[in-house]
Amino acid sequence: MTALPSIRRTFTPEEYLLVERGAAYRSEYLDGEIYAMAGASRAHNTIVNNLSGEFHRLLKGTPCQGMSQDMKVDTRDAGFYAYPNYVIVCGEQRYLDSHEDVLINPQVIVEVLSPSTEKYDRTTKFDRYSRLETLREYVLVAQERPRIEHYVRQNDGNWVNNVILGLDASLALATVDAAVSLADIYDRITFTDTAG
Repeated sequence: MTALPSIRRTFTPEEYLLVERGAAYRSEYLDGEIYAMAGASRAHNTIVNNLSGEFHRLLKGTPCQGMSQDMKVDTRDAGFYAYPNYVIVCGEQRYLDSHEDVLINPQVIVEVLSPSTEKYDRTTKFDRYSRLETLREYVLVAQERPRIEHYVRQNDGNWVNNVILGLDASLALATVDAAVSLADIYDRITFTDTAG
């Protein structure tokens, strides 16, 4: 007996949102397919919490607000809905619809790299996120050593990358005029190798 080929089901963005809004777990959407998100490590969660706490303090009283990893971002025509680890939006927050759970105008997106998602964060996610006209900065935070890649969109639309190394260094965001030391970002993280 011959096995029948499996049929791969694709979803419209509207179908994805309907499923996602009623789901007990988070998933992302890419070109018609829905991908369940894996759980994060202790180090990953610690770094995200550190970033959230530091930026909350720095953005207090400004027109900018940080949002945690439960806020979806819609890249509009790029066929992609994702949950960044951290997002900053300044001024008016614009949402896809009245549910206010899908942000469409982030200025800064931060992803904490994991072994299973690093390539995806560097390539597919960056490509899709960069199609957002509002996005000014994209930040990739390593877990295994104090290393941050900070991409900044220039006036001509090109991206410039700055690699920040070591616990004595700081991540300075141009969009929100805020800086956070890597020592604070990596608080409570133990490294086995601190080489950049």
